[in-house]
Amino acid sequence: MNHIVLYAPEIPQNTGNIMRTCVATNAKLHLIKPLGFSLDTKHLKRSAANYLEHLEYYVYESFEDFLSKNEGLYYFLTRYGEKSPDQFDFSSSNEEIYLIFGSESSGMPKELLKQHLNRCMRLPMTDKVRSLNLSNTVAILLYEVLRQQDYPNLMSHEPEIYKGKDYLKK
Repeated sequence: MNHIVLYAPEIPQNTGNIMRTCVATNAKLHLIKPLGFSLDTKHLKRSAANYLEHLEYYVYESFEDFLSKNEGLYYFLTRYGEKSPDQFDFSSSNEEIYLIFGSESSGMPKELLKQHLNRCMRLPMTDKVRSLNLSNTVAILLYEVLRQQDYPNLMSHEPEIYKGKDYLKK
């Protein structure tokens, strides 16, 4: 099972987009306080409201609270990481894989990252930007994990409840 962990997310639109991505990929979402927004439908309406009923998510008081309730392999995305995601083996879909992302403005605390240096990664990019948008990085990294796992339980075609598999052939 794949898990997305947001440490102190600040922007409701990013979290809403991430919620939608989690529903699309069967990933569980873990939110670690403090949150920079309310979790009511009004704040998440544009990005995730139509999908919230399908989302499995949890809220924690602190990172320690999260750690005490979740066991598995923890991976951290940080601009200070020295490995790219493709250098990690995510292929076992039997593992509980937690992809952990810091807040939009300050990332993860340095002290936390230092404890997990062997599982810190960075998306390769130019020196013209510090980082990509949080919801974009979640999607990029989650789909790399899913690619390595051969997209378990995900559809590779348009579902029949929408326009269907043969839509382009008609």
